[in-house]
Amino acid sequence: MKALLLTFGLSLLAALQGQAFPTVDETQNVSGTWYLKATAWDKEIPDKRLGSVPVTPMNIKTLEGGNLEVKFTVLIAGRCQEITTLLEKTDEPGKYTAHVGMRVLLFIIPSAVEDHYIFYYEGKVFKHRIRVAKLLGRDPEINQEALEDFQNAVRAGGLNPDNIFIPKQSETCPLGSD
Repeated sequence: MKALLLTFGLSLLAALQGQAFPTVDETQNVSGTWYLKATAWDKEIPDKRLGSVPVTPMNIKTLEGGNLEVKFTVLIAGRCQEITTLLEKTDEPGKYTAHVGMRVLLFIIPSAVEDHYIFYYEGKVFKHRIRVAKLLGRDPEINQEALEDFQNAVRAGGLNPDNIFIPKQSETCPLGSD
């Protein structure tokens, strides 16, 4: 009887976790310009000044076959560099793989708030599992309702909402950095 209850409880938990992260379906268009609104890691952020680092918008383009091309500019060693990443579609809707120095799985999760998505990454670096969640929106302004939805998703994904940081928005790479 205990084994039956345990099996039932675990299957119910798995079903609830599946509902916590509904993925994007094929009809939802994620192409276009997106702004990084918030980020959370499963590890504590050692330098809380990350929120003062400006981020530029990213451009997502849907390619033939359903793969996604993501382009953004990042400040590396005092210089602006454009980064292009290919997100390869898997057989599961809303699930992609990417190779960004390591192989990661990416889940695109629609937010409860219109024009917002949560990108949830899982990967391994030197045998250490990392998990990152990012809140993206169509405009640079912080939407409090979307941020609350993101905090709930972060909790549901087993990440610490205290590790959320909100970056400063910049339309272009910071002046004087090129």
